[in-house]
This record gives sequence, structure tokens and C-alpha cells, in this order.
Amino acid sequence: MNGSSPGGTRPVGFIGLGLMGSAMAANLLEQTPLVVWNRTRSACDALEAAGADVAESAASVFGKTRIVFVMLSDERAVDAVLGLDGPVPFQDRTVILMSTVAPAYSEALARRIVDAGGVYVEAPVSGSRQPAEDGTLISMIAGESASLDHVEPFIHSMSSMVFRCGSVPAALTMKLAVNTFLITLVTGLAESFHFAEENGIELEALRRILDAGPMASAVSRAKSAKLAHRDWTPHAAIPDVLKNSRLVRDQARRAGCASPLIDVCTELYAEAEAHGQADSDMAAVVTAIRRRTLDRR
Repeated sequence: MNGSSPGGTRPVGFIGLGLMGSAMAANLLEQTPLVVWNRTRSACDALEAAGADVAESAASVFGKTRIVFVMLSDERAVDAVLGLDGPVPFQDRTVILMSTVAPAYSEALARRIVDAGGVYVEAPVSGSRQPAEDGTLISMIAGESASLDHVEPFIHSMSSMVFRCGSVPAALTMKLAVNTFLITLVTGLAESFHFAEENGIELEALRRILDAGPMASAVSRAKSAKLAHRDWTPHAAIPDVLKNSRLVRDQARRAGCASPLIDVCTELYAEAEAHGQADSDMAAVVTAIRRRTLDRR
């Protein structure tokens, strides 16, 4: 292994090797021995070649490790893996949930794990595939202070910054607040490029102006390049963004707060997915805006 393990030589578990999880696990493997599992076995191959131990089941990951990261796509996947994949032993294990799920769901999962004798930590991240590869994700964590002290060194191996948010489900609630800005930002950027298209403005010139201006950010620069060149290679895929947008909307309903922008974004990402953009980056939401323009004519 490169570097020293935050936890000595005891291996750490990682379940869920999708677009984000595989990159995060690769960075964690640079710091500590790793036991991995994914429902699609082939997703484990690159990590196995790099030195990770591939478990035969999720329950086996818990059997071989005491700290387990979980980065699954949604609540249904978490339930299927932690609830239906054999007798998962939570006793004396620390479960670190990095998936973006509803805060109420996270609270219920925390109770279940604690009641079974385990420890639960929330650790959702802000960032997409590239920051995951670079180890520059922004992590938000919540749980008991002693538990956070124990696991934070591991999380730092995947992140440029780690923010403590308080007790569960504060980290996931914070993540949804962050996603509110991210989703509306990229959707507004897509509308800007659509406006330019429809008014005969050169898209590459618009990109250069936006990238040089006071509103520019790492996100806007990455997405403006995609919009200018119609590159829909996914860094944050449309279905994932739609899921997160719905989570924000639903949490707003629970809190009784208005969410006019996220309501419109949820509609647009659903339309983009329905019209064939399920494998595209979130910047492809512009296709839904284009379709609305055509429908008006």
C-alpha cells in the first residue's frame, strides 16, 4: 500500500462500486487495506488488481471488517444489501453511509444499526466523478463525536475537506441544501445556453465569457464545456440528479417550506430522463428545455 493506514493494518470495508464509489474506494485503498463488494462482480476487478480483497457477499464484508463504508444508489439498494443479503452482523461494527438518501430514512437506519449493537455515521459527499477520482470531494459527517473522531481520518483520504454537521440526520439534510444550489445552478446554466442557441449566440463565446466572469466556479466551468460541445459523458448522471432533486423537494414538503426552483428542476430532469437521457450527464437537462421550446411553437 502507498502511505500509512489511518487504522493500522486492519482492513476497512467498502460496499457499492458505482460511478462514485469505485473512485472513492480507490483513494481509500491508497491508505488502508480494503475489502470490497458490489452487486455486479465485474465492478470489483480494478480494485482487486490494485490489491483489494473482494468479498463474496455484503455480509462477508461485515464479517471481515469492523468499519464499513456504504455507497449504494438509493434507499431500495441499501435495504436490499443490508437487509436481504444474509445475516449482516452489525454488532461492534461502524457503518458509514455515504449514499444520498432521505434524512428520515437515515434516522431509521441509524436506530436499526444502534439497536443491533453497531455504530452509525452519515458521510454524504458533494462532488461528482472527477472530484471522486481526485480525492477532492467535500464530505459532510454526522454522528456521535467519538465515532466521528474514529472514522474521520478514513474520510479525509477521499476528501479535500470534511465538515462536522452535528447529529444524524444533519449531514444528509445539509447535503440536500447543497444539492439545492447545485441542481438549480446547472439547470440555470443549461437555460442560459439554450437562450443563446435560440438567439443565434455562439456557444463557445458564451462559455469563455461565463468562465471568465464573477459567477464562474469549478462546476460551472465543467458544465459550460459540456453544454458548448454537447458532451453528455456522465459525471453526475440525469437519474442520480433526478433522485436528489426529488429528495430535496420531498424534504421541503416535510418541512413545510417553499421550493419553487427545485420543483421546476425536478420536472425538467424527469422529462430529460423520459426522453432518452438516462445515461447522460446532468448538463443534458438542456434537452428537456429544448423540447419545451419546440412544444410552444
